[in-house]
Amino acid sequence: MSLSLRSLTENDYPAWMRVDEEAFGNAFPPHRWELFKNLVELDRSLGAFDGEELVGAVCLCGFTMTVPGGAAPVAGVTAVAVLPSHRRRGILSGLMTRQLAVLREQGESIAALYASEAAIYGRFGFGRAADTLTFDIPTHRSAFVGNAPVDPSLRLRLVDPVAARSTFEKVFEAGLDSRPGLYARTQTRWDSVLSDQESDRGDAGVLRAVVVEDDGGPRGYALFRIKPSFTVHDVPDGELRLKELVGLDPAAYALLWRHVLDRDLVTRVTAGMRPSDDPLIHLLAEPRHLNAAWLDELWIRVVDVERALPLRRYSAPVDVVIEVEDPVCPWNARRWRLTADTQQARCVPADDAEADLVVPISILSAAYMGGRPLAATQAAGLVRETREGAVRRLSTAMSWDPAPWAGLVF
Repeated sequence: MSLSLRSLTENDYPAWMRVDEEAFGNAFPPHRWELFKNLVELDRSLGAFDGEELVGAVCLCGFTMTVPGGAAPVAGVTAVAVLPSHRRRGILSGLMTRQLAVLREQGESIAALYASEAAIYGRFGFGRAADTLTFDIPTHRSAFVGNAPVDPSLRLRLVDPVAARSTFEKVFEAGLDSRPGLYARTQTRWDSVLSDQESDRGDAGVLRAVVVEDDGGPRGYALFRIKPSFTVHDVPDGELRLKELVGLDPAAYALLWRHVLDRDLVTRVTAGMRPSDDPLIHLLAEPRHLNAAWLDELWIRVVDVERALPLRRYSAPVDVVIEVEDPVCPWNARRWRLTADTQQARCVPADDAEADLVVPISILSAAYMGGRPLAATQAAGLVRETREGAVRRLSTAMSWDPAPWAGLVF
């Protein structure tokens, strides 16, 4: 096999579509491929070629992502695929290794992805940085606690999703810095979120939307579809499928949830990709009826330790020497001194100092967004402490509330 790697071009796109569909066993409709083409940066995406045939690819889409205490440029890794005929030949390893090196050369310090299989990306230094919950709520068991927030000045307004797009954009932008992992959306990204062609609906209905507002303007919105259904005895048995719900304050958030939970003819509300610390957990009087399932969500890769660690803020002062293990990105594999308070941080090489703890890059990457305590990975035997208390201090400093969550696959 004569394998070569190079950046993708416009002419490679049809071949890349074939690789993706073969690798994932899917068949996206044409409008989805057109949207995706406008989302990815082909010149920063890599293809693997067996002679003239494209046999694998790693695509990129860059964006600004909220990190603890601020925001940072992040390289979104997506559509990683290798033809089934070319598996187990090192193509994926070659693509990922080269991509990470290129990112560092281009000044990128953080990469992120959603994993099709959780076992794949740890070996390339990505760490499971965020979790997500899915809910399956019977509406007759959805009562709130008695002291749930209520604001009489708020009102609900049913809107057309296309006509109200600017309202959604305004609300989302206002809440963008509220949680690590949320990332800025381009116009094409919003096109994808609000796409409502027949193939987008599955077996449910049209995209619907509701806005919560007061005299000062919008305070939140929800996007959803309804699958109408009746039992054999003609009893309503519809399902509401929540796509997105954003509330800028507790009362607006609670009112939006009450709207989707109280829709007529609906007996079940399903909601995928909710944050692991979703406030609904505390609002529902019987939280067992969330029927919550827990999955991994955002995976983070610290591409450049020296640049990445100062980009975020820390919850407590810390001064530690970290020995980073990173066989994929050797420029990270050394000792680093991190000194930080709650306002600023500094990370410099410290090869002559004794390490306080030894951390694999995947574990450091998982902890980067503040939702994966290092102390827990120490208990699992994945982090080695050489100075007593160092893991606890760094774990405390890197922790952050609320939990990280991106909320939208890129």
